[in-house]
Amino acid sequence: MLANQRGAHADAVDSAMAAQATSITRRDPLFASLAHARAAVGHSNNDRQAALRSLGHAQEALSKAALADPRPSWTAFYGPAELTALTAVVRNRIGDFAEAEAASHRALSAIPRQFRRNRAMATAQLALAQVRQGDVDQACASASAAFELMEGHPIPGRMRSRLGDFYRDLITLAPDATVAQEWGDRYRSEWSRS
Repeated sequence: MLANQRGAHADAVDSAMAAQATSITRRDPLFASLAHARAAVGHSNNDRQAALRSLGHAQEALSKAALADPRPSWTAFYGPAELTALTAVVRNRIGDFAEAEAASHRALSAIPRQFRRNRAMATAQLALAQVRQGDVDQACASASAAFELMEGHPIPGRMRSRLGDFYRDLITLAPDATVAQEWGDRYRSEWSRS
């Protein structure tokens, strides 16, 4: 994920492929699914077919995983909800905005309420998919909901970046829309804080 966040997409794919070759991924479909999901995110920047193929492999592997089996605590974040959230990211990056919106809604219905940050990230992803489909009013409402979910807590860098992407798309697609100007005036300083 770090390589993806830094824009080193080839390194991200290479890391995911290396993870797929480990013995744990051959023994445990949950780890295989995670490795394929990471590959899908990496591929989504420049190889649509590989991204979709990796998503398919991730979904197939996860369907075979015994989710209740004991695993290291660091894996607790990964399961159907996280894969669905990653599906939304991939679909958004490859231009399948309606599918990204649908995956975001499915992720939000599956992410437990106590995972506020994950829910806020999925909500920001939803806003991005909505604005890219031209649904400016709903996109602004979704982006505002991401802030509400994080109220009283610092906004993580990845979320600030996602909201920055949302705002750039918003002012590009609807520069004169009142709702876009109001959203920017209200939230710009909140997501740009370091």
